[in-house]
Amino acid sequence: MIFRRILPSLFASAVALFFAACGDDASSSGPEGGESSTIEESSSSDAAQSSSSAEVSSSSGNGDSGTEAGMTSSSNADSSAAIQADTIIIPFALKPFDGPLSNPHKGFTVPTGGAWVFVPEFEYGPYGSLNNRAWDLVSYGSGYQQWNKLNPAKGVYDWTELEKLLNALAEHNMTYALRVLPYTPSFIKSDFPPQEDYDWTPPFVYEMGAKKIQIDLRGTEYHAYAPVWDDSVYIWAAKEFAKALAEKYDGDPRIEYIDVRTFGEWGEWHTSHILGSEMPADSVLIDMLDYYASLFKKTQLVLPSNGFGDVYTHALELGITKRDDGFIGIPGRPDTLLRAYNANLPTIAENIAGYRTMLTYDDLIPGGSQKWTAERWVDAIITAHLTYYVLDQDNDCGYYFYKDNKALADSMSKVIGYNFTVTQAELVTVVTPTAEKSAGTATGNAATNTLNISVKNTGVAPCFFDVYLVAEFVDSTGKALAQIGETVRIPKGTFKDGASRQFSFSGAVPAGEANLAIQPGVSVALSLYESEDAYKSGKNPTVRFDNDGLQGNNKLLLHK
Repeated sequence: MIFRRILPSLFASAVALFFAACGDDASSSGPEGGESSTIEESSSSDAAQSSSSAEVSSSSGNGDSGTEAGMTSSSNADSSAAIQADTIIIPFALKPFDGPLSNPHKGFTVPTGGAWVFVPEFEYGPYGSLNNRAWDLVSYGSGYQQWNKLNPAKGVYDWTELEKLLNALAEHNMTYALRVLPYTPSFIKSDFPPQEDYDWTPPFVYEMGAKKIQIDLRGTEYHAYAPVWDDSVYIWAAKEFAKALAEKYDGDPRIEYIDVRTFGEWGEWHTSHILGSEMPADSVLIDMLDYYASLFKKTQLVLPSNGFGDVYTHALELGITKRDDGFIGIPGRPDTLLRAYNANLPTIAENIAGYRTMLTYDDLIPGGSQKWTAERWVDAIITAHLTYYVLDQDNDCGYYFYKDNKALADSMSKVIGYNFTVTQAELVTVVTPTAEKSAGTATGNAATNTLNISVKNTGVAPCFFDVYLVAEFVDSTGKALAQIGETVRIPKGTFKDGASRQFSFSGAVPAGEANLAIQPGVSVALSLYESEDAYKSGKNPTVRFDNDGLQGNNKLLLHK
């Protein structure tokens, strides 16, 4: 350690200036006598990296007279000696985390069609024979459910298979992005095939009088049937299902978000491939958005890929965000998501086709689709400020994509969505000797420990959920010994991408009590929780910093 003397008055002035810049942040109760604060946010410059050597600044009584800032005069009226505070400053060495970094409520997904994804027999799954490490990047599952399977009869709902999938994902610390499809032209393989193969609107809807029409499948000679999307019976049945879905799953922590997939092919709000079918008027679409918004008060809703214009504007006003399924293949599609980003909502994307299919494209625009390239992939993520992205939509669950692009994908796991990096951290301990008036001798030391940290969101989007920042003293095994200051709550959407914020955690140690800050084997750990209750109940944090020192329990151990 390097020892140097700091004039108490100068140190106290610096501390006073530092705390004058501190702003209040909503926080919960902490240990008595402790406090935490958030200092001004800055996106113009990064905090400097800390030195790896610990520095101790010490000041002691040296015969100076008078009482200065940082000095305490003796309570003994017969003594003119001043009792000065000793100050210890410990900076922490900070390095980036080595490897991919997945975090909740952001990042990459792959198709998860059912709980069978997690059985060893599925070779592309996390336990399959191919050792598919694309799963190291996956933070949530996604896929579609058939309306006719979930709602087989009027007033009858079967959530059995969906529940199995949700529980399997939860066991692997993942959530699920839900899409319930009414129709898919993908399975029209002949002229007038069985309707249950492709028309996933429940049969009872037609039995109640909903109309359907004959259509032609673009590019083929096949004929089939499709619902009349604005039929009043169809609309009634779709709303009844939405009501049941909300009663069952609104606010369910296993659900990441829900697409409003009521109309069109794959529920994407277009009829590009089924000639003869037309989408409803904007007023019908807006009415459906209003109805969903009236039901879902907690779970994030999503406008499908082809919701544009006034419908898109209305969705944003309701807090419904936007997804796009034409990424990479269609020029300019990432730009369409900027309206959602500017409305402080998460953005979602899926490529126009599977990765290996897109590698065969010829780049003939119009009339064709762009190839997948690494440059286009990175540009799409950054341009759209993506929070969520389908890594690959084929049933190989990202295996070939990750095999070809591992290093790039690992690096972009820290770019998509939020990404919290501690850029500076130091622990300041001010020890003040106390004196007993009757005896005129020191009886113990009082201390104040203050942890000052700078954190930067190095991702491309804000954090769209409340996050709770906790600082603790821990022992050599990582076990928590005491909280430093109070928990700091960072409200959702407030920690913007590219921004740096400073946080301060301070707690007093009464005279006579051991100060953990200077005990051998004691370190400092930082944690990010999704709720304060999770911290109070002793659960491990679920959000990870992008720094070296991450422990198995997801806490960040700061190295002196």
